[in-house]
Amino acid sequence: MVIVMAPEATNDDIEAVVDRVSRAGGEAFVSRGVSRTIIGLVGDVERFTTLNLQGMPGVADVVRVSTPYKLVSRENHPARSTVTVRGVPIGPDTVTLIAGPCAVETPEQTLEAAKMAKAAGATLLRGGAYKPRTSPYAFQGLGEHGLRILAEVREETGLPIVTEVVDPHDVELVASYADMLQVGTRNAQNFSLLQALGEAGKPVLLKRGMTATIEEWLMAAEYIAQRGNLNIVLCERGIRTYERATRNTLDISAVPVAQRLSHLPVVIDPSHSGGRRDLVLPLARAAIAVGADGLLVDVHPRPEEALCDGPQALVHEDLPELAAILRDFPPLLNRKPVTADEAALTTA
Repeated sequence: MVIVMAPEATNDDIEAVVDRVSRAGGEAFVSRGVSRTIIGLVGDVERFTTLNLQGMPGVADVVRVSTPYKLVSRENHPARSTVTVRGVPIGPDTVTLIAGPCAVETPEQTLEAAKMAKAAGATLLRGGAYKPRTSPYAFQGLGEHGLRILAEVREETGLPIVTEVVDPHDVELVASYADMLQVGTRNAQNFSLLQALGEAGKPVLLKRGMTATIEEWLMAAEYIAQRGNLNIVLCERGIRTYERATRNTLDISAVPVAQRLSHLPVVIDPSHSGGRRDLVLPLARAAIAVGADGLLVDVHPRPEEALCDGPQALVHEDLPELAAILRDFPPLLNRKPVTADEAALTTA
């Protein structure tokens, strides 16, 4: 951490800063320039943040040099990580498709959607058994019955399950069914949930909060990692802006930024960002082109009947183009799409 003193700062102001840091167990190194003085701090940065240094007389700015997210940062883990979900890799050398219905509605709908996902090249099945919704009157999901449906579909298709957890009390139950636990945007800063997921022993898909900065997103991941779980995949799903032409604004720049700051894999959800079926495939192309490690895509056999997010779901006629994107785009970036055969071999 570096403290920049104002040009008019007095020697007493500087000494007061040094004294406060020293009393907190840190070291302060004063560097006097022609027009201003810089004080470099060495010690417990988290402790320094509680000292209200910014408010002290003569202090112009306090600049944090080291990252506050130690475990997920590339400072301490320079190589990018690969997270494996029941044999399916998500990482820097591959592009992984996670697809399925936004919500589990019936056994028939879920199985048909899973077969659609597999036909498009998906190696992981997403499906919501618990659905946190803005309206209390909207479909909230089938709960454990939905988890049982997903488990049955996994048995028939071989696709590992990615599903959302919305409450810390449900983590153990959901983890007993799912292969990867998802944190939705509304729970991205539900810290008790993040800590429980850190202790669950399953890979976690962490969506970015709809108003979260990239640092806040990575700090949420740090909550999970701090409890011993580094099997985390970050998911950019669009952020809330003043633009209303799309459901959310896909922050495509978040992918290379997050990959530069963190060793964790980063995937993109083009379905929830665009919010419309006609935007999903163009955004999927952009996601792979910018370097995303995977895609999270909604598919539904009859979106006009969907109980949740039907307008953004891809249908049968979209699958060949999605499969072509997954086949043709990754090699341009020296990557390869993860196939069902490769995932099966890894599992075996």
